[in-house]
Amino acid sequence: MTQDSVQSQRSFKNIIGDGNIRALHMTMSIVSYRWMLLIFLSAISVISVIICTFVGPSNICGIQIMGASKISLILTQIRLPRVLTSFIVGGGLAAAGAAMQGLFRNPLADPYVIGTSSGGALGAAISLVVFHSFLLPLAAFCGACSSTIIVYVICRQNGKVAVETLLLSGIAISLFCSAMLSFLMYMSGDDLHQIMFWLMGGLWNATWDKVRIGLLIIPAIGVLLFTVRELDILSLGDDEASSLGVNTEHIKIVLLAVTSFITGIAVSLAGSIGFIGLIVPHMIRSISGSSFRFLLPTSVLAGGIILLWADTLSRTFMNDMPVGIITAFFGAPFFIYLIRRRMWL
Repeated sequence: MTQDSVQSQRSFKNIIGDGNIRALHMTMSIVSYRWMLLIFLSAISVISVIICTFVGPSNICGIQIMGASKISLILTQIRLPRVLTSFIVGGGLAAAGAAMQGLFRNPLADPYVIGTSSGGALGAAISLVVFHSFLLPLAAFCGACSSTIIVYVICRQNGKVAVETLLLSGIAISLFCSAMLSFLMYMSGDDLHQIMFWLMGGLWNATWDKVRIGLLIIPAIGVLLFTVRELDILSLGDDEASSLGVNTEHIKIVLLAVTSFITGIAVSLAGSIGFIGLIVPHMIRSISGSSFRFLLPTSVLAGGIILLWADTLSRTFMNDMPVGIITAFFGAPFFIYLIRRRMWL
């Protein structure tokens, strides 16, 4: 090392101080770690899509004697649409969950907290019972969005929406939709089993048409990525965010609209799949920190990976059990753990 370089380093340390240098290095290492995590999850996502496409109850190697057309049919028309749908739905629910947790400033919030899922389930049940499954995905989506709009209208006062009122209104609408759903199930007769299977959540009927519908989730996630700065500032509280120049009411409307849109699409494609939007952002937050700049995209990738492998496990080893059962089976204990951890803090 030359004498000039040594003197320049000493001058740099004298200007900003040793403590600031250590803080700068620590910040750079954290950012590098987050980027590495994002790249790692991206690679795992690609690998998972490839592996899960070739994994299933039918052994591809064992059906080679039946010709390439049979293999092509299984891979391209059955497995690949289901794999892509599960990844998109899982990523969308995780992104909506992270945004809702930022909006409510509560790590226990999820996309279903304001009645979106209950509204979608009610819309699907009406389609099954009254219209004999006619336009079921559209009915579920309309039900999910309608419940969110009703919640927003109820809690809006003087042009403002209080987060606490939004949560309570969502619980009330969710209970009402659940009551209507129970009534329809009671009156459904032969359609009861269809409603039950749909409520359990599954991806049995995934097709390329549903993949195209699911692609609408991607630009919605893009909108959320443009709000990461506002989400970080909202964590300080509405008053502090307003003093920093954030239009809190506008960002609340955007977040509610986008998360409801994502959840409505996900519910219309796969039914009610719980806990993905709850556990995934919390897991990622414990790994990469609470900055939404990295929390949101990493949650998307992790949510897609988890739901993809859960569905692959279901269709391969569990006789195509509804994937919502698997996510609830593992998600409920984790939810209890979160509650207990908050009590210990």
